[in-house]
Amino acid sequence: MKMIRQGKVKDVYEVDARTLEFVFSDKISVFDKIIPSLIPHKGETLCRTSAFWFQVARSCGIKTHFREFIPPNRMRVHKVHVLEPSKLTKKSTNVLVPLEVICRYYVAGSLWDRLRGGEVKPSKLGLKGSKDVKYGDKLPEPFVEVTTKLEEYDRLLTKTEAMKIASISADEYKAIIDSALQIDERIAEEVEKRDLIHVDGKKEFAFDEDRELMVVDTFGTADEDRWWDWTNYSKGEFVELSKELVRQYYREKGYYSKLTEARKQGKPEPKMPALPADKIKEVSDLYVEMFERITGESYR
Repeated sequence: MKMIRQGKVKDVYEVDARTLEFVFSDKISVFDKIIPSLIPHKGETLCRTSAFWFQVARSCGIKTHFREFIPPNRMRVHKVHVLEPSKLTKKSTNVLVPLEVICRYYVAGSLWDRLRGGEVKPSKLGLKGSKDVKYGDKLPEPFVEVTTKLEEYDRLLTKTEAMKIASISADEYKAIIDSALQIDERIAEEVEKRDLIHVDGKKEFAFDEDRELMVVDTFGTADEDRWWDWTNYSKGEFVELSKELVRQYYREKGYYSKLTEARKQGKPEPKMPALPADKIKEVSDLYVEMFERITGESYR
């Protein structure tokens, strides 16, 4: 097989003209940077979790690019072309839609930061005045945002901008959003059985040879999505059961503030420090635990 892309988390090989193989590594990245530490069992748990959700999506009648799970950490998928937005048309087929769809169900993460900074008004989320909004509040309706996919850094888009960049119609845009929400509804139902709350997550899509929509890449894992424990949440505690645990570590160590300041000023980015051994074990244990809690399957 020929390697065609080495990503932050997984490597992509070409099996034949119609098939790709994903190899999920134990690498981990945050803030668009790869951490110089490997997380044991991470690749396998992400691969198996992704395969689980692709089969759930199919049971909901949603088309996916998933073809075959190859234990322990490989997956074969339908190959689509990745084109620059300028080369896409409303008739393009078998192509990646260059957008990411983020569905949020609780006030958390960057949404909380933007609410506090005044970038997002509570009224836009169906909430009352900003003084009444608290971290962890459940949103009255899903809050859906769309960002770029192929740019160096993700950029929020309006519906009009998203349609233009991806060369999609209003009906296709609606189908993408509806599919993401439908999948998330099923995710929430499934993980509720194991006392998990699905806080938010992202999805990616493509068109097949007949320009039918299908969900691609991976979703519903401890990397792409945010999860809370229901028991802790009911006590007012927000324990991060995802890669957010690692982001918090680098925030607490002051690395994130240095990185963002360097990016704002256009200066060289500071070197990402490795994780200490005890943190590596904690994160590895979390990925194994989350595989079991998300899917209901035993890791071994």
